[in-house]
Amino acid sequence: MISFFNSNIGRLRLMAFLEGLSLLVLVFVSLPLKYFYRVTALTSILGPTHGIIFLLFVFNTISVGTEYNWKFKKNTWKVLIACIIPFGTFYIDHKILKPIHKTLR
Repeated sequence: MISFFNSNIGRLRLMAFLEGLSLLVLVFVSLPLKYFYRVTALTSILGPTHGIIFLLFVFNTISVGTEYNWKFKKNTWKVLIACIIPFGTFYIDHKILKPIHKTLR
C-alpha cells in the first residue's frame, strides 16, 4: 500500500480505483435510489464527490502522461476514456498502469 504513495503512477492507480468505485456506486446504487425510490441524499453527496475525484483523475493522468512521455494515442487517451466507462478504470489499471508500476518498484 505504501508503494502507491511513492510515485505518480502509484497515485494514479489509487485515483483510478477511487474513480471507478465512485462511478459504480453512483450509477448502480445512487441513481436507482434517486429515480425509483426518490431518495436523493446519496446522490447529492456522491455526485459532487465523484466529480472532484474525476477531475483529480484527469489531472493526474495528464501529469503522469507528461512525466513518463506517454504517446497520447498509445496510453493517455485510453486511460482518459476509461474513466467514463463503468469498470473501465479497473481494466486500464490491470492492463496499462499495473505493469508500468511494477517496473518502477
